[in-house]
Amino acid sequence: MADDADKKDEINWAKMRPQITKLALELGPLVVFYIANARAEIYTATAWFMAAMVASLILSWLLFRKLAVMPVVTAVVVLVFGGLALYFHDPAYIKMKPTIINTLFAVALLGGLGFRQSLLRHVFGDVYKLKPQGWAILTLRWGLFFLFLAVLNEVVWRGAEALIADPKGATDLWVTFKVWGTMPITVIFTMFQMPILSKYALDADAPPVDDRPPFVPGA
Repeated sequence: MADDADKKDEINWAKMRPQITKLALELGPLVVFYIANARAEIYTATAWFMAAMVASLILSWLLFRKLAVMPVVTAVVVLVFGGLALYFHDPAYIKMKPTIINTLFAVALLGGLGFRQSLLRHVFGDVYKLKPQGWAILTLRWGLFFLFLAVLNEVVWRGAEALIADPKGATDLWVTFKVWGTMPITVIFTMFQMPILSKYALDADAPPVDDRPPFVPGA
């Protein structure tokens, strides 16, 4: 029995390894952004951030031979708004980037529910197997969470500029929040979704069901 348990653990770790690698590739550019801003200033950090995002996508392609939708969209927005920040020498563009990205994701997820489509299933369907109602609940929650992050980002960066006279001090506060504030909030939110994954896990022996989630999901 102990041998079976050990083998099961090894299989689980084998399945988790690609996800851990993807997470590292997604978080890596943020760490680069934080370090570059601490050692230099926001424009240097933005340039490094843009380069790190491109490098992350290239590594993802080389390792997995495919690119997930969310990192690609994020990279495109980073390159566009980062380029605007560097061109106009205005950090407001890069500060608005999280607002734009989170709003886009929120609109896509919540709008998809309006057409009885759980777009989240297309992103995580290879990792989790859930009943339609489970996908609907997760999609609704993540859509609202992305809206929350968009509003929170606006409050933090605009509030910092209003309350802190030193522009670099205000920017440093926002960068710290973006890297070390947003990540813990997202991790905590994700942990609170674990009961949904258990409650609505799809039975492997169950017959196929309609993929479309109900229009009004409920727990």
